[in-house]
Amino acid sequence: MEKMGATNSELEGLFEQKKRVKNPLVPIGAFITAGVLTAGLISFRMGNSQLGQHLMRARVVAQGATVALMVGTAYYYGEKL
Repeated sequence: MEKMGATNSELEGLFEQKKRVKNPLVPIGAFITAGVLTAGLISFRMGNSQLGQHLMRARVVAQGATVALMVGTAYYYGEKL
């Protein structure tokens, strides 16, 4: 009885067609975003709302930079492949 779906060699052939690019800065940006978010939530919990607001704004900037880095990397390497 035959198995349904592609075999391992067929799957490997599909993934070899596209070169994957790893960008080490994206996980770093994600960790920075998570760290700033955590610090902001802690400062809100401690009652320091002004610091919490500053940290939430910093989180938005860090998150935007991470997304921009992801999009820029995909665009840059997308044209070369």
